[in-house]
Amino acid sequence: MHSNTYTIIFTSIITIILGSFLSVAAGTLEETQKLNVENDSKKNILSSLGYKPEKNKEWNSNDIKNIFEKNIDAYVLDGKGNRTDNDTRSINPETDNRNFPIYVDMQNGSINGYAIPISGKGLWSTLYGYFAIEPDGLTAKGITFYAHKETPGLGGEVDKPWFQNNFIGKRFIDEQGNLVGIKVLKGKANPESPYEVDGISGATITSKGLESFLVEDLKKYEPFFQKVRNKKI
Repeated sequence: MHSNTYTIIFTSIITIILGSFLSVAAGTLEETQKLNVENDSKKNILSSLGYKPEKNKEWNSNDIKNIFEKNIDAYVLDGKGNRTDNDTRSINPETDNRNFPIYVDMQNGSINGYAIPISGKGLWSTLYGYFAIEPDGLTAKGITFYAHKETPGLGGEVDKPWFQNNFIGKRFIDEQGNLVGIKVLKGKANPESPYEVDGISGATITSKGLESFLVEDLKKYEPFFQKVRNKKI
């Protein structure tokens, strides 16, 4: 009887101790995961805006943090394109249709570009990325994708430099001031067209999905960029 009681008490104590350790470890791991996600987002924002590590080097978490804090003004817009007091970290762009995070690249007191989150359906998955815009409010500065489950070698090419570089310098506003987006063609784009990029061979659905959700996300920010183009910001 004494032996059974001792065993039960001992087992209970060990269980409590191990449970405490696991709880602390899980909390620590969750915090680390959040920091990693935040750093990855910042890295992609910087990349879309044209920031690159020095040759033969990679950014570490401190590099990303320092460059972002030094150069990026992050804030949230309302549906009319006005700045709000909301924190970008509190906004989920996928589900919030009233608040829109934007990241402004400031260098030497001047605006050097804007980045906005983009996301939408490809063939097999939702693609997540950032689209950067020149200070003129109508020209693409860059695009990045940091999460998707598209087919490697096909739709998965969206995260490759050769595809993303196609967008640099393309326009998503036509001569009449209309939002037209950027067409992702099947095959080669017309080099004379400022509104087209080369598509991905064998990945028509992914390409058309990107074309569609890019223009839909740009619509959310159009009140703001109209002000930019009219020099009211």
